[in-house]
Amino acid sequence: MHEHDQNIWKGLVAGLAGGLIASWTMNQFQAAWTRLAEGSEKSHGAQSMQPSYGSQGNQTEDVNDQDDATVETAKVISEKVFGHELRESEKEPAGAAVHYTFGTVTGGLYGALAEVSPQVTTGAGLPFGAAFWLIADEVSVPLLGLSKGPTEYPVSTHVYALASHLVYGVTAEFSRRALRQVL
Repeated sequence: MHEHDQNIWKGLVAGLAGGLIASWTMNQFQAAWTRLAEGSEKSHGAQSMQPSYGSQGNQTEDVNDQDDATVETAKVISEKVFGHELRESEKEPAGAAVHYTFGTVTGGLYGALAEVSPQVTTGAGLPFGAAFWLIADEVSVPLLGLSKGPTEYPVSTHVYALASHLVYGVTAEFSRRALRQVL
C-alpha cells in the first residue's frame, strides 16, 4: 500500500470520528437553539427535521402524526431492508440513528477528500458545513419528497438549518484535524 493510500485511510478514519462528534455537537446546538426560541415563535428546525410531504406537495401523514426526514428515511430503510414497520416507540431512536450515520459517513468522506484535496478544509469547515446544508437540506431532502420545497419554509427555518450545519462543519473540521495529527 502506498503512503498516499494510507493517508486517505487515515483521513477517512479521522473524518468518520469528526463527523460523529460534529453530529452530536449539531444536536446540542439545535437543542440549545430550540430552548432559546421557546416563548417566542418556536423554530421547528431544518427542512430535514420538518414533517414529510409527498412528491406532489401533499402531506404524507395526518397533521398530528408527521415525522421528520430522518424518521421517514428510517421508516423506508426498516420497511424495504428489514421488512419491519417501525412502531411509534422506535421512530425517534431510528431517526437519530439515521442522523448520526449520515453525519458520520459525510464526515468520513470529507476526511478522505481532505487528504486528496486539502483546500476543502479552507475556512475552518464553514464552507463544508454550508455545502452540506445546501446539498442535503435545501436540495436532496425536498427532491426525495422528505420535506416541502425550500420556498415553503420561513427564512428563520433556513437560518436555523444553515447555522446548525455551520456548527457541524466547524466541529467536523477541528475534530478531523486534531485526530489526523495523532494518526
